[in-house]
Amino acid sequence: MLEQGLRVGSIGEAITTVTSNETAITLGSGSVNVYGSPAMVALMEAATVSAVDPYLTDGRVSIGMDIAVRHVSPTPIGEQITAIAEITRIDGKRVTLEVRAWDEHDLIGIGTIVRYLVNYDEFSRRVERSKA
Repeated sequence: MLEQGLRVGSIGEAITTVTSNETAITLGSGSVNVYGSPAMVALMEAATVSAVDPYLTDGRVSIGMDIAVRHVSPTPIGEQITAIAEITRIDGKRVTLEVRAWDEHDLIGIGTIVRYLVNYDEFSRRVERSKA
């Protein structure tokens, strides 16, 4: 079932300012004091959520299931980062989004994230079963 209003071309955005908590050193993803790739991916995912979730009916959520991104330029602490996600394909419950992130000067990341539409209660029960 296609969610009401969910369509190719919908765009979501997420914005942050780089702090020492998001550096490669702090996140354990490198040895330099610049914006870490894990933080960039998390911001990109937040942009995908903002592109998809407002259109979901009650009880439905989207979960990230496939991430393919490149971090192409470093960003120092203090700069603002903007991530934009655009829905490029909807295939049943699978939603594919193109993601990009920019700092105040350059494109810093690009890629694709796939989200899957699920019923929250069913998904939660599945998680609980996997704990047992």
